[in-house]
Amino acid sequence: MCLTMLLLSGGRRLAASTDDVKTLLEQARTFEKAEDYRGAEQVYRQALALAPDDPEVLKRCGILYQTELKFTDSIEVFQRALAVSRQYPAVNFFTGVSYLGLNQFSKAAESFQAELASPQPHPRTHYYYAIALQSLGRSDDAVAQFNQSLAANPKDLDALYQLARLHMNASLDDIQKLTDLDPDSFQLHALMGEVYSNNQRYEDALKEFRAAMAKRPDAPGIHYEVGAALRNLRRIDEAEKEFLFARNQDPNDIRVNLYLGEFAVGRRDYSGALEYLRVASAAQPGLARPHFLLGECYVELKDTEKAKTELLAAAQDDPTDPQPHYLLAKVYRELGDTSSTSREMDKFQELSLAEKARTYERAKTTPQ
Repeated sequence: MCLTMLLLSGGRRLAASTDDVKTLLEQARTFEKAEDYRGAEQVYRQALALAPDDPEVLKRCGILYQTELKFTDSIEVFQRALAVSRQYPAVNFFTGVSYLGLNQFSKAAESFQAELASPQPHPRTHYYYAIALQSLGRSDDAVAQFNQSLAANPKDLDALYQLARLHMNASLDDIQKLTDLDPDSFQLHALMGEVYSNNQRYEDALKEFRAAMAKRPDAPGIHYEVGAALRNLRRIDEAEKEFLFARNQDPNDIRVNLYLGEFAVGRRDYSGALEYLRVASAAQPGLARPHFLLGECYVELKDTEKAKTELLAAAQDDPTDPQPHYLLAKVYRELGDTSSTSREMDKFQELSLAEKARTYERAKTTPQ
C-alpha cells in the first residue's frame, strides 16, 4: 500500500513538473516576442532547473543565445540537447548556424550534414550548408546545395542571389584567365561580345564580335552575333547581310530565318518572307512570332484560310498578344463572318488595355 502511494505521488510530481515546464516555455516565448531576452533567459534557467535534460528546453534556450549572438553559449546548450537525442528536430541545424557565426566552417558543415541525415531536416539546411561549403572554397558543392534549396523553394531569392554571385565570380575568373593567355584571342573577343550584348552595350558588342570574326571568319554563329548587334542598333541592311551569311552556314537556324522573315515583312516583300518564316515555324511550332508573321503575309497575299490558321496558332501560343486578334477580325470580315469579327475585335481591345496597364505599371517601377 505504501509503495502504491509512493508511485502515485511520484506520478503527480512528474505531471506537475511537466506542466510547470510547459508554462515556463510559454512565459519565455512571451518575453522573446517582447525582445526582453534577459527575462527569457531567467525563465529558461528555471525550466532547466526543473528539466535539465529536456531537449526542447535546451533547444529553445540555445536559440535564444543564438539570437543574442552568444554563439559559444548556444553551441554548449545545443550539444547538451544532442547528447540526449542525436537527431532532435533542428538542433543540428541551429548548431551549424552558430558555428557559422563563429566562422568555424568545417564544424558548421558537419552539423548541417548531420541535420540532412535526420528524418525531417530544417527547410533552410541546404542553403546554410551551401554557405559553409562556399566559405570552405568548395564552390561546386555549394552550387549543388543552393540548387537543392531552390528545388524545395523555387522562390528562394537568397539562394538565387548566391548562385548568381558564384557564377559571376567564376565567369570573371575565366575572363581573366583568357586575358592572361591571349588578350587578342577569338575566344576572349567572342565572350566579351556576349557580355556587352547581355548588358545592351551593342556598339561595344559589335566591336568585339567583329574582332572575333576577323580571327575566325567561318566560326559557327559569329555572323549571327554580328547581325544581332547590328539589328539592335537599327542598322537593318548591314544586319541582313550578316544573317544571310549565317543562313548559308545553317539554313535551319530559327533565329536567323525569323529575323530575315521580319526584315522581308518590313519591306512588304510578303512572298519573299514566306520561305524564311516557314522554316522558323517548322523549327519551333509553339513559337507565336513566326505564326503571326506568316498570318500577316497571308492576309496581304489574300489567302484568308491560311491566314486564319496561322493567326489562330499565334493567338493560342501567346494568349496575351492583341495583334493576332486584330488581324483575325480582318480575316473574318473578309470571310463575311460578322459574329467572329466582333468577337476578335472585343478580344483585341481587351488585350490592348491589359497591355497598356502592364506598360504603365512597369513605367511606375522603373527607376528614372
